[in-house]
Amino acid sequence: MCSAALCACLALTARAQAQESATNRFAPEDVFSLEWASDPQISPDGSRVVYVRNGFDVMADRSRSALWIVDADGSRHRALTTGTGSAFSPRWSPDGSRLAYVSTEAGSPQVWIRWMDDGQTALLTNLTGSPGNLTWSPDGESLAMTMFVPDDTQPMTAPMPRRPEGAEWAPPARVIERINYRFDGAGYLPRGQTHIFVLPAEGGTPRQLTFGSKSHGGPLSWTPDSRAIVFSANLHDAHLDEPLNSEVYRLDLAEGQVTALTDRFGPDGGPAVSPDGSLIAYTGFDDAYQGYQVTALYLMNADGSDPRIVTGELDRDVADIQWTEDGTGILFQYDDQGNTRIARASLGGQVTDLATNLGGLSLGRPYGGGQLSASRDGVVAYTHTTPDHPADVAVVRPGSEDGTRITRLNDDLLAHKELAEVREMWWESSFDGRPIQGWLALPPGFDPTGTYPMILEIHGGPFANYGDRFAAEIQLMAAAGYVVLYTNPRGSTSYGGEFGNLIHHNYPGEDYDDLMSGVDALLREGYVDREQLFVTGGSGGGVLTAWIVGTTDRFAGAVVAKPVINWASFVLTADNPVFFTKYWFPSNPWDDPDHYWARSPLSRVGNVTTPTMLLTGEADYRTPMSETEQYYMGLQLSGAETAMVRIPGASHGIASRPSNLAAKISYILEWFGKYRTEASSPPAT
Repeated sequence: MCSAALCACLALTARAQAQESATNRFAPEDVFSLEWASDPQISPDGSRVVYVRNGFDVMADRSRSALWIVDADGSRHRALTTGTGSAFSPRWSPDGSRLAYVSTEAGSPQVWIRWMDDGQTALLTNLTGSPGNLTWSPDGESLAMTMFVPDDTQPMTAPMPRRPEGAEWAPPARVIERINYRFDGAGYLPRGQTHIFVLPAEGGTPRQLTFGSKSHGGPLSWTPDSRAIVFSANLHDAHLDEPLNSEVYRLDLAEGQVTALTDRFGPDGGPAVSPDGSLIAYTGFDDAYQGYQVTALYLMNADGSDPRIVTGELDRDVADIQWTEDGTGILFQYDDQGNTRIARASLGGQVTDLATNLGGLSLGRPYGGGQLSASRDGVVAYTHTTPDHPADVAVVRPGSEDGTRITRLNDDLLAHKELAEVREMWWESSFDGRPIQGWLALPPGFDPTGTYPMILEIHGGPFANYGDRFAAEIQLMAAAGYVVLYTNPRGSTSYGGEFGNLIHHNYPGEDYDDLMSGVDALLREGYVDREQLFVTGGSGGGVLTAWIVGTTDRFAGAVVAKPVINWASFVLTADNPVFFTKYWFPSNPWDDPDHYWARSPLSRVGNVTTPTMLLTGEADYRTPMSETEQYYMGLQLSGAETAMVRIPGASHGIASRPSNLAAKISYILEWFGKYRTEASSPPAT
């Protein structure tokens, strides 16, 4: 038995060690200190990279951005913009002497230019809208861009009594006459279209080049003679009824003539003109109204003749295409088994991988998505991520086996934290034996001889993928002492067209079996308490979470985030009804109500005994709040323990504001903590 003094000393030491351990773990307040790189633009000679350095303003609770520059070997890393506004969309001039970019320093988004020899800057525009898709002409004399143009059509009005002077009446009625009248994250849409403009590189008034009642937008690609711009748009009369049926067009600047270069049914997008102007590369597929369709790389002659597929053997989605300077190949990115790669395709279709671990732009959860650019000599700059850091800048040189990371934006924060170790895991589905991939995030101080609670975290989409990428929410769950399992069940992208379409008109379905098989495989490892299993997911993951608790009672607690609960009400209230009814269902809900109901988690709400919390943004127009409200009332009426957390002002991307990201994960962990027993806590370290 120890003396009183010794016992007190040991208690103080244990308390200090516990406090130090907690301090060394990733915590919700750390979200505000995260930084990430985006839009890396390598100079034409391959010597330098300008990128957007993003972070959060803790006082404004908003993201902020500035332009930074770093040599391609990682040296001379310094700021380019230091004003009060945000700066983004950097674009090198063809000769590398100037940098065009967009900044809000003047109070609204405007185009600026910087001379790279002496650092002098100038404001080029006085725009009333926000410029997008900024692109230099090959001769360096012009900048093309897109911008929203309001139209003067007015909705129906009704006569009102005269308002007395000084009276404070309610806001006027809002009249809706369009099928697409609001969009998640943007709110109620103004009337107008996006059009293409050209601006002299010396500044002045942008000249509008396209007109009409349909949007002309997307990435812009100049012909080598600087006389035409190639772009993609849906200019068909039935563009509202067939939202994916876009074509590639050529816009001649002198005459303003727009000529269609493709004519197949399906999306043709992201065009890029070859360096000699003879070919155009683009992406797309022949639309078969499937939930998931693989986007391939195509080539055609500059006049639109002889279209042919290049990556027909790849069976993966091609994105972000760019020509090599010599015109013998095309660079692109694609997802494969939860990892995003950079590859080169020859004109004959041979695909060669150049680098892995592209991504890191999704801070909350480990989704794909990255950006890249290439220099004349083939050096590629890109956003790089692994589970221990969000997007940094990396470069890959011709002949290298993989890229080299040249920035470390979060070392000041994360190098001093004990993060979750992430391990890859595979298992066979109990439904048909298919191999299913997942990842484990292990809590700091993990001891395989201990016993831990587990969280199954399910991705949305449903046609999307998780991977070995940084994810603040996953790290926070692990830091709270949970083993976190996240996975790509059938329907996930990055495994080919057949795997993705296993849930076509069958969602939720056997993806449930894939997920439960993953939980069973993890339980066989021996360190997870089978009485302390928790489940959560957002959007499509919210659908599956609600389906799971309506099917099994094996989970001790669940959080259903921004879900679809009733497919019929969803397609009639979400922000893209034509797409959802055409691609996710065989007919409209009144034509086949049984099909809609059979796939709706609301049909199983009477089975739920798992304590289930719901969490959704009140400004969510993708999976509207009414979906959450239906499920909440169903759980209440059926007697299940439940709570509803509403995030004011948040859209479907709840975590777009750092405080909302922190609130989301904190409420999830608080709910799970109510049903987590001390017996399942990990051993002290």
